[in-house]
Amino acid sequence: MEIRQLRYFVAVAEELNFNRAAERLYISQSALSRQIQQLEENLSAVLLERNSKRVALTAAGESFYHHALRILGELQFAAEESKLLSAGQRGSLAIGIFGSSILDLVPQVLKRFTSAHPEVRVALHPMDKDAQIQALRERRLTIGFNRLVPAEPDIEQEEVRQEPLMLALGEGHRLAQRESIDLQEILEEPLILYPRGVRGSLVVQIRQMFERYEAQPVVAHEVTDVTTSIALVGGGMGLSIVPRAAVNLRLPGVIYRPLNCRGDSTIELICLYRKGDQSPVLRSFLDVLREFRDEADIHA
Repeated sequence: MEIRQLRYFVAVAEELNFNRAAERLYISQSALSRQIQQLEENLSAVLLERNSKRVALTAAGESFYHHALRILGELQFAAEESKLLSAGQRGSLAIGIFGSSILDLVPQVLKRFTSAHPEVRVALHPMDKDAQIQALRERRLTIGFNRLVPAEPDIEQEEVRQEPLMLALGEGHRLAQRESIDLQEILEEPLILYPRGVRGSLVVQIRQMFERYEAQPVVAHEVTDVTTSIALVGGGMGLSIVPRAAVNLRLPGVIYRPLNCRGDSTIELICLYRKGDQSPVLRSFLDVLREFRDEADIHA
């Protein structure tokens, strides 16, 4: 049995006229009649009663017609599904997030991506950089966003943006009225930092910034994430140095100011994915991400 024979039979069953069915299929009536005969022979069943005046479905033909419609419908669905999957228009996307990236870039990129790819299921998973790398290797993640990630032989890193570091401080702080603040002015101020020992962490970069002034930060508290850090700033527990994306986290009593210092005072945001991953959904997401990045660079 051939798929075309199912299509031919459905046309005859719906038209109940070989001439009209042949015209609909753009084939000759004799060719159509041969195909229907071959189909009946293969099935060992009479599907159509036909004489010089009429064509009618037998009971077997009526049943076969409904099965044929279902089969052709499933084939059409399979073809469309495969096309969408191949084009990255359908599937699933598991994204690892950490820290301030979820406060700015990631939501904006996701909005654009889901608008263009509404059939793709997206799931967000908060994970630190080590957990993201492991999840990528185990294929539990498609892509991750993080900062200051050490090189790994099997993980691709792609820079998304460089963000300036900002100072989060209480609105009643002595420097709150400044438009920008120099690091030298806060060398003795209590800071809310992040844990030591985390490889490639923001705290390492902050300590390097202080070393340019031959100083060490005064650590008031250590926290694991930027949200907690800013919450403590709002409670008057100290100052915090954060990526610019964090300014979207509006908490009572907290303001943000540009931070000036000797040397580089920016921090990278990168995306991570498996080297050699040819997933169409990943390719589609990267296309949107790169487009977004390029537009941001133009307007920077």
